[in-house]
Amino acid sequence: MRAIRFGTDGWRDIVADGFTMENVRIVAQAIASYTKETGQQDEPILVGHDTRFLGRRFAEEIVSVLTGNGIRTYLVNEAAPTPAVAFGVKHFAASGAVMVTASHNPPEYNGIKYIPEYAGPATPAITKRLEEWIQEIGTTGEVQTTSLAEAVNRKLMQVIVLRPHYEAHLRRMINMDVLKSSSLHVVVDAMHGSGLGYVSGLLAEAGVHTVGIRETPDAAFGGDLPEPNDKHLTLLKKEVVNRQATLGLANDGDADRFGAVDRFGRYIPPNDVLVLLTYHLKKNRKLSGRIVRTVATTHLLDRMAERYGLELVETPVGFKYIGEQMRKGDVLIGGEESGGASILGHIPEKDGVLINLLLAEMCASEGKEIDQILRDVYDEFGELFHTRLDMRLQEKQQWIEQMVSSPPEHVGPYRVQGVNRMDGIKLLLEEGHWVLIRPSGTEPLVRIYCEATHATALEKIKEAIREWFQEIKV
Repeated sequence: MRAIRFGTDGWRDIVADGFTMENVRIVAQAIASYTKETGQQDEPILVGHDTRFLGRRFAEEIVSVLTGNGIRTYLVNEAAPTPAVAFGVKHFAASGAVMVTASHNPPEYNGIKYIPEYAGPATPAITKRLEEWIQEIGTTGEVQTTSLAEAVNRKLMQVIVLRPHYEAHLRRMINMDVLKSSSLHVVVDAMHGSGLGYVSGLLAEAGVHTVGIRETPDAAFGGDLPEPNDKHLTLLKKEVVNRQATLGLANDGDADRFGAVDRFGRYIPPNDVLVLLTYHLKKNRKLSGRIVRTVATTHLLDRMAERYGLELVETPVGFKYIGEQMRKGDVLIGGEESGGASILGHIPEKDGVLINLLLAEMCASEGKEIDQILRDVYDEFGELFHTRLDMRLQEKQQWIEQMVSSPPEHVGPYRVQGVNRMDGIKLLLEEGHWVLIRPSGTEPLVRIYCEATHATALEKIKEAIREWFQEIKV
């Protein structure tokens, strides 16, 4: 059996290669064993799936295993966003949820996310225990199953409708009245994922002029990658410009990530979205709390926290670490540069649907275009320039370990003033610039995040980094 590993956010593999019915049953049995081990077998488990190939079939196989272990299971009636399923854990007082999704991965992938009772990403300790169970079950082959018909007869399985409950919660989280009085024109791109109709539907309900694109389920995602970043939002950019819309919004395959485009068809990076929402929550909603960001996320949030008199918390990369902070309470906003965020009063799980609705609310509250609001933020707090470089390197771990043990004294012309080893190695440079170096968890790549206080410095830092890799055998 190929090793089944839970990465930053669950297990993912290629369908019919590593992601097989047999392996799905093993993972489901591991979750059942963990549930019984922790004494939660009397509470139900939700099972959901996105629009990927065989998603429903894999979800039913998981139900077969969970109910075969005597665990009551709620199967969501349709493809659903991961944040909706996470919300369902709290709403239905479940012990957890299993979500069949590979998020923004290519269409040939599928995966499983385990969401514990607190409705956020599984902690490293939980995923480690699940992997131990997986290894044991893979060796013994002991998987308990039952037919869905028998599960229904024994009242262990129930199909539930989740969407109305989740949407009702979103209506409470969003100022619908502000949206109703706005003149927004929004294009929403569901990227053929499980978020189809959520953002566009709620905006239209509020009276916002809304157009939805790629809002049909498609396991091939239209031949594109369901990742709402600059590269894969070409269609959204064109639609926004051609329709003279004020804003473009997008979600990934399971709608836990967000994407935004301004009226000129320019992509707005997640770092800037996090800054915008912090500004909105503090200025227009008058809210307070800790600001939580990962080690790879913009330090402009640090400036805002200092100005607002709020605590800033830095975590390793991965929303599970942000979720841990949110469970402690009093987090105004928690986010990461890869496009995940959540806010005060919401579940400790990233939610692209909520974030997109908040962006529309922000524009309605300000009565301005999103690019104008971003300029207001820059005028008040200054502008930072950031990028990410993915450098191919086979011996990435060895190279990074060497970098961690003997960090450079300079990056280009800028002296290293401090070193942060929380996750990989973060070099804090003079003039407020920084560089984070960490390995990819899935590819022979070194991911290098850079931020600088001016564009010229960013180019010099990028040039220095490329020279590093020209000097070694890649």
